[in-house]
Amino acid sequence: MEPTRVCFEWQEEWRCGPLRSAVSLHSHTSCSREPLDFIPRCAEACPWLRPLLRRYEERYRKAHGRALDYAAAWWTPPLGPREALRTEAAQIERLGLKPLVSITDHDTIEAPLRLRLLPEGRETPVSVEWTVPWRGTFFHLGLHNLPAQQAAPMMEAMRRFTASPRDAELGALLGWLASDPAALVVFNHPYWDEKGAGASYHAVMAEQFLARYRRWIHALELNGLRPWKENLRTLKLAGRYRLPCVSGGDRHGAEPNALLNLTAADSFEGFVEEVRARGGSRVLVMRQYREPMALRILSAVCDVMRDQHGHSYGWVRWSDRVFYRTVDGGEAPLSAAFPSGREPSLIRLFVMLARVAEHDGVRLAMRQMLRQAEEVA
Repeated sequence: MEPTRVCFEWQEEWRCGPLRSAVSLHSHTSCSREPLDFIPRCAEACPWLRPLLRRYEERYRKAHGRALDYAAAWWTPPLGPREALRTEAAQIERLGLKPLVSITDHDTIEAPLRLRLLPEGRETPVSVEWTVPWRGTFFHLGLHNLPAQQAAPMMEAMRRFTASPRDAELGALLGWLASDPAALVVFNHPYWDEKGAGASYHAVMAEQFLARYRRWIHALELNGLRPWKENLRTLKLAGRYRLPCVSGGDRHGAEPNALLNLTAADSFEGFVEEVRARGGSRVLVMRQYREPMALRILSAVCDVMRDQHGHSYGWVRWSDRVFYRTVDGGEAPLSAAFPSGREPSLIRLFVMLARVAEHDGVRLAMRQMLRQAEEVA
């Protein structure tokens, strides 16, 4: 097995060797449902936010006779499938390479299926980020280039497992998903405790999961929105299990993926063969990864809060792109809850702060303040 090579855009050495394409793996579009259940956890860590949020929760309880259910609400990234494809492709073309872009929304293949109807997206692989519940936590698997003829029944099987997980069934399901030699199964950000089960517990479960299902996992992910120290842990984990690491940008806003894969192949299938057959992977760290992580996340929040007048579905305001489940089981945008167009004061304050943070002077000041938190020196 060839070792995973990590190189950096700001060092010219990355251009050495035969290169034809760069691969963008793991990014999200407006088809992806992003949960809002992280809000209570964030509030607990912010003393100034906690009492404000509790005040609104109590107001909601009095008005509706029930507690505010964050799990019944979600937001969608600001870029539609076509805009996301163009964003990723433009960054790669700037490097002088052919773009190979695999979009993986949460638990849906809607975006790649839509893109395959367009001339510019005809070669888009059918890919998804699958949520896998497992022993009190959950993991995300990036499933890239699923066979188009089997993608729909595969998605249905994945949905059934996520809704009612049974360990005894997972091996056979993973075997089916990995059976096509042109498909690539990636264990995304294995150390990210997104559920909040506890970092140590999640790490132990991740290693147990990998030990049990390693035969159907082709690579681990270095993630462009996770800290560098965490990515270094992932490299060590991959080494212990003799697996390569591939890139995963995990883009949710307008910034293109901060990690790419370099390849001598000129097709996505050729790239998969490099990883699966030879264990070869060459990860390119882009310049934007050097920005302090807090500033990059804030930029993504600004992208979400910004008006998108050219949105694919006409969702211009940020509140058009946040949804909640109604009492009768339907779905409605958050903008429908503000018929007068006036949002609650806490939300207006948050939107105002997000927009102030977009100004160049504010970003420069924050960059200087956070310079010591730079991810890669």
